[in-house]
Amino acid sequence: MLDHRAQTLLKTLIERYIAEGQPIGSRTLSKFSGLELSPATIRNVMSDLEELGFIASPHTSAGRIPTALGYRLFVDSLLTVKQLGQGELSEMKGAIQPDQPQRVISHASLLLSQLTQFAGVVVAPRRQQPRIRQIEFLTLSEKRILLIIVTADGDVQNRILFTQRNYAPAELVEAANYLNQNCLGLDFDQVRRRLHEELHELRGNMTELMTAALDMGNQAIAENSTQYVISGERNLLGVEDFSSNMGRLRRLFDLFEQKTGLAHLLELSNRAEGVQVFIGGESGIAPLDECSVVAAPYEVDGQLVGTIGVIGPTRMAYERVIPIVDITAKLLSSALSAP
Repeated sequence: MLDHRAQTLLKTLIERYIAEGQPIGSRTLSKFSGLELSPATIRNVMSDLEELGFIASPHTSAGRIPTALGYRLFVDSLLTVKQLGQGELSEMKGAIQPDQPQRVISHASLLLSQLTQFAGVVVAPRRQQPRIRQIEFLTLSEKRILLIIVTADGDVQNRILFTQRNYAPAELVEAANYLNQNCLGLDFDQVRRRLHEELHELRGNMTELMTAALDMGNQAIAENSTQYVISGERNLLGVEDFSSNMGRLRRLFDLFEQKTGLAHLLELSNRAEGVQVFIGGESGIAPLDECSVVAAPYEVDGQLVGTIGVIGPTRMAYERVIPIVDITAKLLSSALSAP
């Protein structure tokens, strides 16, 4: 727990760093914090905050910059969210009107990127989970098995399973026969529930294979059915925090193209209420270590169906980006729901 003085100085430091992009020294803190403190006292508080891991000292400067932990505390406890002006609100309402769903979604993504000058992303409503027609297992080598899934609409997905032990061909046939006899015509969620209920009937050494097959199959179907609309990636080329490291930018753009890691992160937001902020390494995705993702779920007729978000540097104006994401999610929900 930080006292009022430390909270005020940390809040001021982060706000000034977001605005200026330069390490913040004690003179700037004295000017903008509104606290009547001597330079020596400010330096002592800064030293304490640095020891706690909320700020850091770059080698080339006497000033300090926020760490991911500092940003986390700022967003959770110290941030004052700004109200958007009437002009911006009118622009947002005009951009997202009930129309063809795909057009509304692309407009929402474009709006997010235009208003924040970062990358805007919208996960489109997921198509209904396909039903399973057939599942097969083939041995590739020791502890490597090819999983083949055929859906009711004829789509074929192949994934490699890495197992803890070797499975004999007869065991793979037994597992496939069990799934095909008991799970024909079900989707993966239904299969998972059925197996959970009947797990005691399966031999213990088969449960690992069944669970791995379900997890990998569900991932394969999800990757195939999830649709994204990403706008404004080129905005990140102009972000000073990124432009000095082209390798980082390249990894970020690769993430946008592959989308699978981003899918997992945004689906986490789909399970929460309101706006979620992932700062740096919190995302668990290496290319986003120097980024923040501000995301919120949206619904159609009361059902959560997708996520919208903004991807930018950790040094972003959270007090402005958070309400933009929040309002866009609400407008998108309204536009896609029945009148």
